Amino acid sequence: MTATPAKAPEPATQPAPGPAPTPPPAKVPHGHRRLLTRRDRLTLGLMAGVPTILHVALVWLTALASIALAFTTWDGIGFDSITWVGLQNFRELFTSNPQFWPAVEHNVIWFVVLILLPTPFGLFLAVQLDKKIRFSRVYQTAFFLPVVMSLAVIGFVWQLIYNPDTGLINSIIGANKPGHYIDWIGDPDLNLWAVLIAASWRHAGYMMILYLAGLKSVDPALREASALDGANEWQTFKNVVFPTLRPTNTVVLVVTIIEALRAFDLVFVFNKGAQGTELLSILVTNNIIGESSRIGYGSAIAVVLLVISLAVIIPYLIATFRKERRA
Repeated sequence: MTATPAKAPEPATQPAPGPAPTPPPAKVPHGHRRLLTRRDRLTLGLMAGVPTILHVALVWLTALASIALAFTTWDGIGFDSITWVGLQNFRELFTSNPQFWPAVEHNVIWFVVLILLPTPFGLFLAVQLDKKIRFSRVYQTAFFLPVVMSLAVIGFVWQLIYNPDTGLINSIIGANKPGHYIDWIGDPDLNLWAVLIAASWRHAGYMMILYLAGLKSVDPALREASALDGANEWQTFKNVVFPTLRPTNTVVLVVTIIEALRAFDLVFVFNKGAQGTELLSILVTNNIIGESSRIGYGSAIAVVLLVISLAVIIPYLIATFRKERRA
């Protein structure tokens, strides 16, 4: 019987060469360490809280207070003089105010003029500047400069242009002599159109920038395909480029309506909304901070203006949110 040789003991397995594994981090007890210090939380609270408080106080609370005051009479002296009158302010506004319906008509005229004159002109400027012509930046700055200027400053500038004695227009057409003066601001048949020319001068630059941004987003391949099909420049714009500007056209329409409704500065600088330039915003100001101080009545006009604005803004927001959800 042969003896079985004893097996030599196997050598212990050596760890694979390489860096030693990193031990797992020790668990930090909950609440022991925080990402934000007390100073950081205080800073973030001030940065977010102060603008929120100001927005709520200056926008939402004042809007709600204006809606509530529209159903009252108040002369602005002491809160104990506020008297609830229900719909009386609105009945008086719609039936017996001789300035209300002319003001509504002027706001409509303001919108029609802005949508028919400076808006197409702004589109024309945007199309020309989109061709990358020389000094396009200079032209953009020149046309956009009135937009960044204060409307009050624009009003003062155009007052000098319309001056019956030394104004630019009367000097050019020879109407600056005694007996031949044209009072562009004082004549009820001319002053509204004079103000609209100044407003259109500013609005054209605004529309130019909006349309220029829309043209920059048009796919160049669409224009190349149209050119290969033999379309000229006008046909390409009408059948290819302009249909792709539908979102921009929606923004332009909403912006123009809002501009027409909130028109105030130019008219107030020109002649304070008198003699044929009445607007809803002017009526609100005259009744709230004017000599009569009919704050309840002025708030009723402001509510009418708010309802008209919301009738335009809410459908636009709904359409925008639906488009984002589909995307």
